[in-house]
Amino acid sequence: MPTTPAPDAPRLLLMSPEDNCLIARTPLAAGERVTIDGATIVLPEAVPLGYKVARSALRPGDKVLRYGALIGSVTAAVAPGAMLHTHNLASDYIPTYTLDSDAGSFIGSTH
Repeated sequence: MPTTPAPDAPRLLLMSPEDNCLIARTPLAAGERVTIDGATIVLPEAVPLGYKVARSALRPGDKVLRYGALIGSVTAAVAPGAMLHTHNLASDYIPTYTLDSDAGSFIGSTH
């Protein structure tokens, strides 16, 4: 993947050069043409404001980087320009707490 960002500004935002996703700066319609890294891409689906789109083709198991940080793993094949969301991306965040369903309190709390 090129290290020089070339998203279709002002509609797509690249947060960091190593990212493999872009952020929609405006709502994008299915079938709309955008330029990503010099290639013209026809968006396969509508992308709401603030959602992620794939910068390149991604395969299941690929890690997704946003702002240079790992945010998740791809769970299904994703075409360039396709939206990345819960239907094809699993979070890699480590939970900081869980709820104890029996007591209704946080596990590890002092209550």
